[in-house]
Amino acid sequence: MTTNLLHNSWAQKLKMEFEKSYMVTLNAFLEKERADNTIYPKETEVFNAFNLTPFEKTKVIILGQDPYHGANQAHGLSFSVNYGVKTPPSLANIYKELKTDIDFSVPSHGNLTTWATQGVLLLNATLTVRAGEPGSHQKKGWETFTDAVIKLISDKKEHCVFLLWGNFAKSKSNLIDLEKHLVLTAAHPSPLAGGAFYGSKHFSKTNEYLISKGIEPIKWALPNDTLFD
Repeated sequence: MTTNLLHNSWAQKLKMEFEKSYMVTLNAFLEKERADNTIYPKETEVFNAFNLTPFEKTKVIILGQDPYHGANQAHGLSFSVNYGVKTPPSLANIYKELKTDIDFSVPSHGNLTTWATQGVLLLNATLTVRAGEPGSHQKKGWETFTDAVIKLISDKKEHCVFLLWGNFAKSKSNLIDLEKHLVLTAAHPSPLAGGAFYGSKHFSKTNEYLISKGIEPIKWALPNDTLFD
């Protein structure tokens, strides 16, 4: 895993992270994992969130915990799945909240690339997972890397919106300068949260904040797309 797979705007700023001992250890772990197991997402898509959302363009961060561990689901964006894959329950609940919060039509797919290209960094705290084994790559070094990403955004940018859903994501708020950025927290959209996510209105609140800072809001609408990857 090298910076060659990372968009140059991020690679330059994160170069030092790739030289640290934890990343060397993580790279060795991933090399062995890929030799012995099926790992998601595929190697060329591990940094997809960064490559679709350059540092300069980042204005909203939606933090997930782990990539999806089912076949063909994960493609490097938190909560998002490839075209042709059934929309996961958490994302279906996100769509329900969007529909009540703004003028939103639920699409026939779960691919959030349209958000990413507008400046929504769809970041998982752990960027890889073993097939069928959720959490299998946690505490191997990825969290150190993604914490550094959150801190970088907080330190070097201003007026970003961080959407932290669930207790794990909320625990990252201590990395963010609340004087410079907006942090919105809510229950996780998972069905396990019993609907506590509903009514958060994070999508309209995000755009209200961006507009108040003279920043172009996010077009949350997701066009129906019948093309499959």
